[in-house]
Amino acid sequence: MLGAFGTAVLAYRHHRWRPWRNVIIAALACTAAASASVATRVHAVTTAPIADLARHGATITAEITLADDPKIKLGRFHQEQVVVHATLDTYRTPHRREAVSLPVLVLAHGPEWRPLLPSQRVQVAARLAEPTPGELTAAVLLVRGSPQVLTSPSRLQAIAGTLRAGLRTATDVLPPDQRGLLPGLVVGDVSRMDPQVSADLKESGLNHLNAVSGTNLSIVAGAALALSRVAGLPLALRAGLAAVAMIGFAVVARPSPSVLRALLMGLVAAIALGTGRPKDGMAALSAAVLLLILFSPDLAISYGFALSVCATAGILLLAPRWRDRLTHHPRTTADTRAAATSHADTRPAATSEADTSPTVTTLYTCTSQSDTRPPPAHTRDSASGPSGGWCSGLSGGSCSGPSGGSSSGPSGGPPSGPSGEAPSTRRGRLPRWVAEAVAVPAAAQVAVTPILVLMAGQVSLAAIPANLLAGPAVAPATLLGFAAALVAPFWPEAARIIVIPAGYAVGWIIMVARWAVNLPLATLPWPGGIPGLALLALAAVAVTLLVKRRAWRAVALAVAAGVLVAVLVVRPVVAPWPPRAWLMVVCDVGQGDGLVLAAGPGRGVVVDTGPDPVTMDRCLRRLDITDVPLVILTHPHADHIDGLSGVLRGRRVGAVVVSPQRTLDNQASRLTADLARQRIPQWTAPPGTHWRLGPSELTVLAPEPTRDPPTGQGEGSAANNSSVVVHVRWRAGSALLSGDIETEAQDALLRGGMLPPADILKVPHHGSPRQDPAFFGAVSARAALISVGEGNDYGHPAQPTLSLLRRLGARVYRTDRSGDLAVVEREGRLAIVTRGSQGGDRPP
Repeated sequence: MLGAFGTAVLAYRHHRWRPWRNVIIAALACTAAASASVATRVHAVTTAPIADLARHGATITAEITLADDPKIKLGRFHQEQVVVHATLDTYRTPHRREAVSLPVLVLAHGPEWRPLLPSQRVQVAARLAEPTPGELTAAVLLVRGSPQVLTSPSRLQAIAGTLRAGLRTATDVLPPDQRGLLPGLVVGDVSRMDPQVSADLKESGLNHLNAVSGTNLSIVAGAALALSRVAGLPLALRAGLAAVAMIGFAVVARPSPSVLRALLMGLVAAIALGTGRPKDGMAALSAAVLLLILFSPDLAISYGFALSVCATAGILLLAPRWRDRLTHHPRTTADTRAAATSHADTRPAATSEADTSPTVTTLYTCTSQSDTRPPPAHTRDSASGPSGGWCSGLSGGSCSGPSGGSSSGPSGGPPSGPSGEAPSTRRGRLPRWVAEAVAVPAAAQVAVTPILVLMAGQVSLAAIPANLLAGPAVAPATLLGFAAALVAPFWPEAARIIVIPAGYAVGWIIMVARWAVNLPLATLPWPGGIPGLALLALAAVAVTLLVKRRAWRAVALAVAAGVLVAVLVVRPVVAPWPPRAWLMVVCDVGQGDGLVLAAGPGRGVVVDTGPDPVTMDRCLRRLDITDVPLVILTHPHADHIDGLSGVLRGRRVGAVVVSPQRTLDNQASRLTADLARQRIPQWTAPPGTHWRLGPSELTVLAPEPTRDPPTGQGEGSAANNSSVVVHVRWRAGSALLSGDIETEAQDALLRGGMLPPADILKVPHHGSPRQDPAFFGAVSARAALISVGEGNDYGHPAQPTLSLLRRLGARVYRTDRSGDLAVVEREGRLAIVTRGSQGGDRPP
């Protein structure tokens, strides 16, 4: 702050800096103010006594006021985990009681938190922990037990909670994926969001539609302005109504970073509209950012806020120029300045946090009814200013449309066409609405790409076409959804009717996201951090140089077209996935097991489902599996059964086979209850059970239902040793799927004489060290497939296991290094194809 102050003084006194003096002083004053705000917050949260208690892990009784809705997440074994930001009001230890007002993060468990609303005060018993470095919170409260509710929510939050609950109830008539996305898009309620839809939105660059953002606020404000104009209200009342609509929407939807940014920008625009003053998008954005950082310094380290601001700046600065290039429209300085604030919000890709929505609220630039000042002389004759066709309907002002008025062109000559344009500018131009639709998402995506590289180490190539296609559905979904929320408390039946067309709109968004993630190279891996930014800067410079010269531009376009053809046409033909005549695929599900056996066209038998339903569903999608006649869950560990909902998503499942040896009662009972709700039969299969499905012939080898599983090294080993072991035979060879059995169960199979040889072995328990060499020798496999997560904490696969397999002559394939592994038939023999390399067939 002292440095900023000193530089400002020098700028004021030094005559060479006088032309830039006001700009420098203003920038440094803002920097000093923001620094002071952040420093004050840091001092408050780091020097308070509660921070010292957190360092020692003290236990306290605390009274807290909730600052947000509790976020309910399903942890391992489907236990509800609660995350909520709150303000610590008072705390009590055995030795002291103190009243404070400090931000804290609350981590808790249990369904009792679900109905709580912001502004409610509760009492909890908690152990303190230090917050993550860099976060402006005083402590983390690890709550034990249930909260004791002390107060009801404020009247405003109670009304907002009623509207949110009404919309959530009304969407019960929609399909599951739509009933989850619509409340998330309209009011930020993601409590029923389908994980697969959420993942598709993230990877396709539509993650901003996963939660409410500035786009929704601008749509509501625009609707309020349109309705007030139809009602004949004066300009000042129209602006006031728009401001009230924006504030009310922000309360209902919760003030996420992008909503706060859009709200302040919208209020600045409403004030300008009501007073008849000209509106400047960059000035409004700058004022919004400064005020938010001053009063909420934690936004300075929020990726969501950074994405929102960068996307807004990109739309304001880049989109008007790009649009006019696409339309071949010559720009004046006034055009450029006016166009920067005439765009509705179109939002690009984002990948992290609950709200990472880069958006911009709608600002209107035109001559208002109460502003009778003439335009500058050099712009009076312009026929197609960038605000044409946008501002007159909403702000009530007058502005020249794209085909209205007369123009002398940039050189002052007479017009040569009915629209006042020279014939050369009409040739090859895009329609204005097409250029607008392309330029806005492209500008926003370019602006946020550096943030995405820094945050996630990736560049989204599918984001621009996905946003272009999904954008038209956002407005009807928002307006219909918000109307249903307003109607639901008084007329639930009408609300259920209103959400049906809104469901079609979000259904289109879901379909676009699903299409985008299946595009080749939809997301391009990129180095993260500072090296990634440096590489991105070099790429940007190279692209800029290429497009500036006509000859280089033609070469670059030809190369890009060739790469596109290679990716979209040649590569799928040369190295398709799934490979032709596949028999089994070991899906790369991370640290877990998920296998698919061919059972005919569009059909597959699933053996274990991995830990993540999204990953399992993606694997089945790649294989084009729509019908699953049989699922075999070898044992009830989370890394083998938690992905089951991904198998069920949009597919018919005939039956589920589980181990006859019951272990881990809680997990087994939950699985049984889930299957009962889905009305899917649950079977147990004793040794000798046989199925023939398509080219695959399955035989169960273990376990014996009348015996208890060998305990091994504890409860976890007992569950592993209860795994269902299946032998699979095809015309060209066979495979042994051994679940997670350890040395005790392997020895039991050997002694029982139930172990046939196999060409391919799915290595037990992800290649753990607890393997019996005699078991591997009896199987005599020529290929060993290991399903394992990259960088896992278990040390899988163990080096002794890998060495043993190689000594026995087995070639080892690992999902952490090669991705999905496919077993195929080639010339009467089995071969392995890896999706990661797809370098050709390899005999086992």
